[in-house]
Amino acid sequence: MAESFLPSTLNGLFTAPLKDQYDPVRLTSNNIVPVFELPLAKKILGHDASDSDSLSSVAKDEISYTEFVAEKARTVLQTPIADLTTEQTQSQLVHIGLAALFSFLQSNVTGPPLEFNSAETVLPAGLRGDISTLRAVRAKIIRDLSVDGEAAYKLTPNAELFSIAKALLVDAKIEGSVVTKTARMRVNFLHQKMLSEVTSTLQDVIYNDLEELAKVDLNADEKGGFLLERAIVNTHHGFDAKARADLDQASKVRNFEFALTGKLGKRTKFQDRDISQLVVVAKSADEDSKSADLSGPKKLDLNDDTLLESISFADKKSTTVSEELSPALQSVDPNDQPILNPLDSAILLAMASAITNTAPENGLTREETQPYATRVLEGGSSNWQIYTEALLVRSRVEGYRSRTVERSVLQLQALVDQVIADTATDDSAAQQPTADPTTFLPRPEKSESAPAADRLQYIWIMNFSTRWSLEAELAKRWVELGGLRTALEIYERLQMWAEAALCYAATERELKAKSMVRRQLYEAKGDDENDENEMFEGPERTTLPGDAPRLFCILGDIDKDEKMYERSWEVSGQRYSRAQRSLARHYLSLTPPELEKAEGAYRKSLHINRLNHGSWFALGCVQLELQKWEEATDSFTRTVQLDDTDGEAWSNLAAAMLRSSAPEEGPDVPVNDSAEEKAAVENDPYKRKREALAALQRAATLKHTDARIWDNVLTVAASIPPPNTPFREVITAQRRVIELLGEKKGEKCIDLPIVASLVEFLSTAFDYNDLLIESDSGPVVRTGTLAGQILSLLDNNVVPLITHSFALWLVVARAELFRNRPSRALEAHEKAWRATITSCTQGAFQMGDEKPWLEVVRATEKLVRDGYAKIGPMDREDQKVEGDAEPEMVASDWRFKARSAIRGILGKGKEFWEDSDGWMRLKELQNEVTGN
Repeated sequence: MAESFLPSTLNGLFTAPLKDQYDPVRLTSNNIVPVFELPLAKKILGHDASDSDSLSSVAKDEISYTEFVAEKARTVLQTPIADLTTEQTQSQLVHIGLAALFSFLQSNVTGPPLEFNSAETVLPAGLRGDISTLRAVRAKIIRDLSVDGEAAYKLTPNAELFSIAKALLVDAKIEGSVVTKTARMRVNFLHQKMLSEVTSTLQDVIYNDLEELAKVDLNADEKGGFLLERAIVNTHHGFDAKARADLDQASKVRNFEFALTGKLGKRTKFQDRDISQLVVVAKSADEDSKSADLSGPKKLDLNDDTLLESISFADKKSTTVSEELSPALQSVDPNDQPILNPLDSAILLAMASAITNTAPENGLTREETQPYATRVLEGGSSNWQIYTEALLVRSRVEGYRSRTVERSVLQLQALVDQVIADTATDDSAAQQPTADPTTFLPRPEKSESAPAADRLQYIWIMNFSTRWSLEAELAKRWVELGGLRTALEIYERLQMWAEAALCYAATERELKAKSMVRRQLYEAKGDDENDENEMFEGPERTTLPGDAPRLFCILGDIDKDEKMYERSWEVSGQRYSRAQRSLARHYLSLTPPELEKAEGAYRKSLHINRLNHGSWFALGCVQLELQKWEEATDSFTRTVQLDDTDGEAWSNLAAAMLRSSAPEEGPDVPVNDSAEEKAAVENDPYKRKREALAALQRAATLKHTDARIWDNVLTVAASIPPPNTPFREVITAQRRVIELLGEKKGEKCIDLPIVASLVEFLSTAFDYNDLLIESDSGPVVRTGTLAGQILSLLDNNVVPLITHSFALWLVVARAELFRNRPSRALEAHEKAWRATITSCTQGAFQMGDEKPWLEVVRATEKLVRDGYAKIGPMDREDQKVEGDAEPEMVASDWRFKARSAIRGILGKGKEFWEDSDGWMRLKELQNEVTGN
């Protein structure tokens, strides 16, 4: 006999008792049905003859059974039935709600099959007298679970159990205790997981309860469990940073030590030497888990001709690559790690889920994720459901690698088969798919099963999936592998018409996809609905399915028809935010794009779901196009508040802030007329630029290889004039741009005005001799100083790239003069002149083009006057003059060199430019040199 089980009211996380005659710690198959047979249960579930009128409204679809039970519960709370105090009434209502909640989880998530028929046990005879009435009642329950236009799975088994849990633990509004708040939060979170997308309405109430529960005084185990559960909620809602923080805190509270590190070992069968392998080394503070019995579904072997089944580590003392391990972890043999406490195993799996959720397509992230699941699997687990979750996590990670993808799919198939077998119902009225699931594996054996007690014990600290969502995940995996037929069989059996239609659309069978969706929304135009050519172009159906808003959006996507998006918005009662997002994207796809309409649509979507990161980002981009700088700043601020790892959002935020700070009429015009803003501008006129620079630096940190962002950092940092210029940021940004673009773009990636300003600042703000310190090789400028960083940028990054830039060589010449190296300064002048000659010869100044001719004239003047005439007579650096000896000049023959340079240019330009203005300037220069 399979065991039905209701775990502790708070699943071991809190110990506050419910004061009544029924022990909440363990309700088994012998007493769970009696909970539903309590006089109070009979009364609120509608088994009294006096409820016939209200039940008639339920049977006619006028009200939901959930609404009926909630109203009955509110009535008995105001007027308790005989022999029960108010406190006892509240306690029994919570017990009934929890019995329904965990029975629902057992029948839809964990198994094993319930030993009782839920409809016959809880529903009054008038609602289950015939199959059609029962199905209608269940369909109404499920339709009413829609929130903000997001629908629950329409064939959800035993929906009446969740209906009772929702009615008693949420809608009845039983207040006061930690127990009820925890139960309410969990029911709402389960409701959230049952919907196709996250909704802000449920998210708000979930987090409100979490805030209250966080204030409760808990011991270490309870606190660790609560933090772990909150991390699961955060991960589901996309708050990965918060989830990681909770998991880190939970491990500290529990004194659980683990580390992702590197150990020497072999991964393939043909390796002849050990190399570093990623591994999670972990050890629970609670050693009692070692003696626990291991349990779990069957773990499939890899059976690969190259990869080993698991990494073979050299020994437990093999080299640690990533970090120093604690003494406790240093003693752990990676080939034989100890069994973990179930909560600690759950922490590792939650960590893997949080990593995967951050960047599921990133290869390095997948490499980081797998060791967490592997640690739980290879160490073993004393809990069946946690081991199942570890198999699921590993399957998700292995689906991206060619050598592990086969086991990935087969393992997921095995888990799906297990769940389907363990959650099967004997209810003839259940709207279950009639076809058998597709499978390639033998059915799970009884030895691979576990009682409900084990499966439900830690359910809230795992990222569990319902049976239908797990099957849908398997279908999606088949789509990714190209197995569209298998995927379609699953979707059609589950009656997930939206997913099936998307499958057809992806294979360019849009007419089939369109027909499939329209069948759910419209009547057939002909007499035969089974006609393959029927496109269902008749009138709209009287009763639309619960996921009608989504189906209308899919039609809009296929036909690019904005009317479908508008209809989606309408049928959802203006609550389906995706309809407005789709409308916005449609407006943006037009030529020209209708930006104002797109902005309005995004605003409407965010009014419903204000925590949608993508919508805030898109709204900000539209506002940038509309030049609504302040609004764009607000939108991108909200974007980075929701996800502070979005480098593109940080970059766009900086752009919006810079534009919003730009004066409209002149430099004295403030951003707005408020006294506070005026005072801020007067105290720090560059406040907005500093804020924009901080945003850009955050973007550059996140997108370290994006040259465009680094170039923006460079521009903004350099736009703040001295003495406020953040020179170090300027230097770092210019160096990074050169590193990213230098090989491809050469000297063009150097920002000449900015580099020139750095050298100008260097020459005017410092005395070179004051910067020198003694080293083994003689006096040097310390590299960590600002002057040292500027000179390092020039020497190591700028100079190696210069080819044809006259101006850049002149910048180098000035820096060399600052460093008291006149010989090198003169060399730079000569290189500048030769670069000009080369580039202007290519520009055909000898063929009559005056512009390059004048450039050559100017370069020659610069060389002679600022180079030879000024630097040539200087004393050479690094020479020792003894006695009365004259110091050696940089170029004692500077006059000869100058005359030679001028004579050479005159010879090249004689044919076209004799007696021109440029020619006369060169003749005058020649006279200066010769002294005539």
